[in-house]
Amino acid sequence: MTLKEQLAAMKAASADRIPPEIQAVMKKGLDDLRATGIAARTLKVGDRAPEFSLPNQDGAMVSSAALLTRGPLGLSFYRGKW
Repeated sequence: MTLKEQLAAMKAASADRIPPEIQAVMKKGLDDLRATGIAARTLKVGDRAPEFSLPNQDGAMVSSAALLTRGPLGLSFYRGKW
C-alpha cells in the first residue's frame, strides 16, 4: 500500500472515530487556513526546506543539517490536544 493510500485509509477511518462536532471544528480550521492564502506560500514537492534547529525531547538543540548527514529527514507536525 502506498503512503497516499495509507493516508486516505486513515482519513476514512477517522470519519467513523471523530464525532461530527469535532470534525466540523477541524473543517472550519482548515477552511480558515486556506482562506488566508497560506498554501501559496508553502513548500512544494521538490523544494528544499530551509535549515533549522529545534529542541529535542531533552531540550538540547538539534539542527536539520546535522540530522541530514545521517540520511533522509522526515518531519511530522502534530496539532491538537495532548
